[in-house]
Amino acid sequence: MSNLTFTDRAQEMVRSFLDQSEGELQALRIQVNGGSPIAPSFELTLVSDEDRDPEDVEVDGGGFQVLLDPRSADRLEGASVDFVQRVNESGFEITPDASRNGVAAPTGALAERVQSILDQQVNPSIASHGGRIDLVDVDGTEISMVMSGGCQGCAMSRMTLRQGVEKMIKQAIPEITAIHDVTDHSSGENPYFTA
Repeated sequence: MSNLTFTDRAQEMVRSFLDQSEGELQALRIQVNGGSPIAPSFELTLVSDEDRDPEDVEVDGGGFQVLLDPRSADRLEGASVDFVQRVNESGFEITPDASRNGVAAPTGALAERVQSILDQQVNPSIASHGGRIDLVDVDGTEISMVMSGGCQGCAMSRMTLRQGVEKMIKQAIPEITAIHDVTDHSSGENPYFTA
């Protein structure tokens, strides 16, 4: 049911953790544990057969079983799971499909122009910090964006948005009058930079 993908590194780490449990744990459970509809946060745990719920949605993670509660399965449709290592942290990182989290991806000429700038200029640059910025709404000449990964909760996110992203977008698309950050920064679990 859920089109959830794991990077090779994430698959390798899950298999390693399952192997270390010597058969006591048989599956990975992923569930939504907070955040906002646009930027949910997730909890990943290894579970035994006794921990399975009859309502769980079972997904193949690439050689191991993944269990999702029905609410989480809908939110994880189209998401990708990676295992990241940064200067002072490492762990699993889930990047939801922005068009699936209860919010339809914006359409139209203005949305396409903004998304093109995000895809070609912004996201490749902030990916080195484990971050991502997605367009979630276009209202006339105002746009709303959400930050995820290392950008969610990062102390530098406001500066990144105002001094970098906003300038790039307004320079390329001068008709945009306002850019809103609708990220729930308080639920960011892996900020790139903390104050």
